[in-house]
Amino acid sequence: MTEIVSDIRDASLADAGKRRIEWADNDMPVLRRIRERFEKEKPMAGKKMSACLHVTAETANLARALAAGGADLYLCASNPLSTQDDVAAALSVHYGIKVGAITGEDHDTYYKHIHAAIQHGPVVTMDDGADLVSTIHSEYPQMVGEIVASMEETTTGVIRLKAMERDGALKFPVIAVNDADTKHLFDNRYGTGQSTVDGIIRASDILFAGKKVVVAGYGWCGRGFANRAKGLGSQVIVTEVDPIRALEAALDGVEVMPMDEAAKVGDLFCTLTGDKHVIAKHHFPLMKDGALVCNSGHFNVEIDIESLEAMAKQKNAGVRNFVDEYVLDDGKRIFLLGEGRLINLTAAEGHPACVMDMSFATQALASEHALKNAGSFKAKVYEVPKDIDEWVARLKLETMGVAIDTLTEEQAKYLSSWTEGT
Repeated sequence: MTEIVSDIRDASLADAGKRRIEWADNDMPVLRRIRERFEKEKPMAGKKMSACLHVTAETANLARALAAGGADLYLCASNPLSTQDDVAAALSVHYGIKVGAITGEDHDTYYKHIHAAIQHGPVVTMDDGADLVSTIHSEYPQMVGEIVASMEETTTGVIRLKAMERDGALKFPVIAVNDADTKHLFDNRYGTGQSTVDGIIRASDILFAGKKVVVAGYGWCGRGFANRAKGLGSQVIVTEVDPIRALEAALDGVEVMPMDEAAKVGDLFCTLTGDKHVIAKHHFPLMKDGALVCNSGHFNVEIDIESLEAMAKQKNAGVRNFVDEYVLDDGKRIFLLGEGRLINLTAAEGHPACVMDMSFATQALASEHALKNAGSFKAKVYEVPKDIDEWVARLKLETMGVAIDTLTEEQAKYLSSWTEGT
């Protein structure tokens, strides 16, 4: 394979990035414990790994753990606007990890880095949206036999990969890290909830109290954001296609209606579905003058930006950092935040380190599990083993100073039997 080198914006940012990484590390005790064990045991020694993830301080600490375990790692960005350039520089300069990521990189550069990650020759890959896996399948079919397994971090990516499995297109195993309890119950709900609010406020400086906030999708990410918006005094409206999730939203005390109706009344719209054109062409003319539109799902396709561009008689880019103004024929203004990309990473710093501690601890241990059991998997999407999930949760509780009960022998026997009743 080709010798791959780092491609970053500015190596002089490395010292600032190192401080940011170390600050995040203070709030990632579970991953730190794993890194210390990996340093001693070297479970990834001599193994090439490639990761297509958001290049943030928290991701840097995952990269450090994998490198401590002996992995030869290449890291590229999973979103053109989510890279922290100082972190990318620090990983390359201070930690000797190869990185291909530059904030604001264009489409060609983004895929140049993904191709570099593949040409690195990994046996394990990590994805945040399945771009790495899909590119391997479509453009490097000769490599599929070399991949032991891939890890997928996002709801969107798992949806894509399960579709590949159903179609018989998936050619190597994938572990759905996103579906682990220590990931989606906390990262998606609390992490996305808080960081989405953070990104919207940084971009727009709005007051949430009193605003009608339309939340498209009531999965774990959607309910996390909805709960935080509600806590800030917003009138939350949820749009859904799933009757179970819509029922949950209604019983959680928020209003539920179709997007066609919500578009007429919302002040702020945020998509968190993993699907395409949730806010479509016909919704924009229905919106109020000054409506704010953003996305916190993985891809910017959730908003039909192409149609918004075409129907606007005028676009005023950068009316504020991360805010573009679109003026429609009737003079109505629509404000698009963060170019429709992940608002929590475009305009803010992504999830807090505390919650990413669990997600990346699970990611690291799932990678170790894949390497230890190489050859025993089929080309399908697997869940994270339950013992990994529970170990991460127990250690997280321990680091928080929280103790829980343990089943007695009698209780354990009762739960595992059927002979004893009333």
